[in-house]
Amino acid sequence: MKILLIGSGGREHALAWKMAQSPILDTLFAAPGNPGIAEHATLSDLDVGDHAAVIAFCRDKNIDLVVVGPEAPLVAGLADALVGAGIRVFGPSAQAAQLEGSKGFTKDLCASQNIPTAAYQRFNNAPKAKAYARAQGAPIVIKADGLAAGKGVTVAMTIEEAMAAIEDCFEGAFGTAGAEVVVEEFLTGEEASFFCLCDGKTALPFGTAQDHKRVGDGDTGPNTGGMGAYSPAPVLTPELIERTMKEIIEPTMRGMAEIGAPFTGVLYAGLMIDADGPKLIEYNVRFGDPECQVLMMRLKDDIVVLLNAAAQGGLAHVSARWSDEAALTVVMAASGYPGTPKKGTPIAGLAAAEADGAKVFHAGTALNGAELVANGGRVLNVTARGPGVKTAQARAYHAVDAIDWPDGFCRRDIGWQAVARES
Repeated sequence: MKILLIGSGGREHALAWKMAQSPILDTLFAAPGNPGIAEHATLSDLDVGDHAAVIAFCRDKNIDLVVVGPEAPLVAGLADALVGAGIRVFGPSAQAAQLEGSKGFTKDLCASQNIPTAAYQRFNNAPKAKAYARAQGAPIVIKADGLAAGKGVTVAMTIEEAMAAIEDCFEGAFGTAGAEVVVEEFLTGEEASFFCLCDGKTALPFGTAQDHKRVGDGDTGPNTGGMGAYSPAPVLTPELIERTMKEIIEPTMRGMAEIGAPFTGVLYAGLMIDADGPKLIEYNVRFGDPECQVLMMRLKDDIVVLLNAAAQGGLAHVSARWSDEAALTVVMAASGYPGTPKKGTPIAGLAAAEADGAKVFHAGTALNGAELVANGGRVLNVTARGPGVKTAQARAYHAVDAIDWPDGFCRRDIGWQAVARES
């Protein structure tokens, strides 16, 4: 098979690394890719926003399957354009991608399908949103409706914080993503991520993970796109997974089919687990980043077969098997992140980091001549496996310590909840 992978982050490097292990992969192209992905794929500077150019590339290279990594091209309708041109694609239509592209859309779907989630209201102006937030009291959650690169959500512990977050949205801090706001109940419990591969009819459970959103140790500081993750998530017991499928995933699949937007691709449910069971916090319509990295480290089956089955409507005939080992990834970020990261700083020692079996996925790197440099906020994903999370954690940090990058930093407590459980 000839595959085109869209994206340039750590998630896409993990997918490329796993695809490269497939005996049915013929050629892998990536657009735009990164220096890590280049080890497995031929890179192209294709403009993925130009759908006609992507279609022409696929025809020229005889591409059998397009795998779309990030959410933005999906929300922009890239999958629709490819399907319309007769090109097979792994990823949802623009209408189905609203599950991530519009938080209000997802909340309304939850209401119509009786999916357990936080109580909410949608607003298109600040005064009404503020009045509702004041009436509900803090803590309360303020969400920009659209895509805001993981930064449009504020968990406001005081009413003052809530007012400021609402003003940020309507004053354009998140661009058009903040033109509408969802104000919702603050949920307590333990967060976990649950993944399914979907083909419009069948949803195949595809692993669990827990990530660490805050920038600092002890879950302190501002939210980020994710500072590390581990898999599996111990909190998601077989019983809770069964409930999640029955109470959240299956009604979502039914609801999307009913509105004429059957969901294909990855359905990534962010869950809150409390005494009553699982509640949906939000959906993403692509693999998590950095959750994808730990899933790919544990997956025993051929990812190309699975993604192709999802794209062809054949998931009822395949399964996904997992290593019993845990996997853990530590995100190394550039100084200044999540504010303005320092770019262009040199990175060395990756071979030493991988000497004992760890894997370093490139998330925001570039080449300056022959030298590897930082080229983003989250730059490297240092990933390792072990018989338990504690061992995987120790191996990942051993690899982190082998990397020579004075301008990088990471959290030193990734996996703390699972390690405490194991102890």
